[in-house]
Amino acid sequence: MPIVVEERFESRSTVAGKSPSVELRYWIKGTDDDLAARGALEAAAPSEYSGLVRQDVQIEPQGHELWDGTVRYAVPSFGGLQTGESVFSFDTGGGTRHITQSLQTITRKAPPGQTAPDFKGAIGVTDTGVEGVDIVVPVYHFSETHYKPDSQVTQAYKLTLFGLTGKVNNGSFRGFAAGEVLFLGATGSKRVAPGGSQDWEITFRFAASPNATGLKVGDITGISKKGWEYLWARYADRTDDAAKALVKRPIAAYVEKVYEAGNFGGLGI
Repeated sequence: MPIVVEERFESRSTVAGKSPSVELRYWIKGTDDDLAARGALEAAAPSEYSGLVRQDVQIEPQGHELWDGTVRYAVPSFGGLQTGESVFSFDTGGGTRHITQSLQTITRKAPPGQTAPDFKGAIGVTDTGVEGVDIVVPVYHFSETHYKPDSQVTQAYKLTLFGLTGKVNNGSFRGFAAGEVLFLGATGSKRVAPGGSQDWEITFRFAASPNATGLKVGDITGISKKGWEYLWARYADRTDDAAKALVKRPIAAYVEKVYEAGNFGGLGI
């Protein structure tokens, strides 16, 4: 006589909330062998149910060739944060940028009887060029760690993350305007729970730099740039009549696109 496994009427007891769980109840008929009864139950019961994974299988004898079987399902336990949970962190340490123009020249001094040349904010002017200086600029670094089901982290998804690395957001993202967030990449590792369930711990890293308007370079005004666009100036020799000297001054300003834009919706976060 073959072993028969039938789900009971009082099956599917469910707990919802922070720690959801489900119990499936079965009758196992046709054997007095406990190992055979348990094996038949494990083969008949699904490995996952409603997004939960099978945690344990229990059988109890009820009579001749009759067993009561219970299969419990819950969120997989990985000894830490569970699938679907997230961790967020940030720092405002800033970044560095090489600039050739100041916001304002505070002082111009020359020996008595002479006038210091006016370079219109150019920094480190020499006979051959403008050296500039490295400064700390506002850069907001933040990261997010998400725990994703193994079924979501496909090869196609990994390639999407790869393709978005080094791109800026083409729409609003995490409260930032388009062009302000640079995706620095993601790192992922697979976790395996004691019951065999698997998920992925993936950390996404970003840097944000504000869009700007009303910028000024020398006498050039009305400049706008997005956070990760690059602003630079072209200099040329000009005569400073007051100082009776040949000086380097900005004659043109350029805003360059140096990062492609991407749809951060593909990150799946």
